[in-house]
Amino acid sequence: MFKDKELIIFDMDGTLIDSVPSLAYAINYMLRELKKSEYPEDTIRKWVGNGADILVKRALVGSKDYEGKDIDSNYFKKAKSIFLEFYGNNLNSKTTLYPRVKDSLEELKNRGYTLALATNKPIEFVGDMLEYFNIKSYFTIYLGGGSVEYKKPHPQILLKILEELKVKADKSVMVGDSSSDILAAKAAKIDSIALTYGYNQGIDLKTLNPTIICDNFEEILELF
Repeated sequence: MFKDKELIIFDMDGTLIDSVPSLAYAINYMLRELKKSEYPEDTIRKWVGNGADILVKRALVGSKDYEGKDIDSNYFKKAKSIFLEFYGNNLNSKTTLYPRVKDSLEELKNRGYTLALATNKPIEFVGDMLEYFNIKSYFTIYLGGGSVEYKKPHPQILLKILEELKVKADKSVMVGDSSSDILAAKAAKIDSIALTYGYNQGIDLKTLNPTIICDNFEEILELF
């Protein structure tokens, strides 16, 4: 289906790695430091996928629907600082690579495809995590939160990758697990593969009309 493509762009959290246990660990540490109630990992899992700022805001109000809630800016900055420092010191303590990710990336690379990474995770964490799981060498370029002005679902990070690698949108595919990935791909006019096992925040990905939906990472190999 995608054999004529040149570039495959991957999301990170919920696509390559299950980072929720580590994120939940850090969020609950932050909440304890702020003398606020903690939340179960399954609840925090539904808040992940839009970057650190939004995750912290959702935790502070205890809901996915943080918009419109009054969050003092200084309080937010303090909370985010606590979260990022603790998370940075415990990046991989509870994070795991999803099944068949490493060998599938290797196979795609061996078939001649260029691989890139576009994540909303703060860029300062991305390289270390890729190295920890021994998959950094597969990616020609990786960008994260802070690499560009706008996070997904804005298409800027995808357009930046296309520009840097000099690849056209119609020769590229975005692989991700959330609405942010699919909407960013659509805005960039890139085909998309939606993965059902990640952090879709309760959204039925079919309603976003991705190019194709896969239930497991290794199914991607059948498309290229």
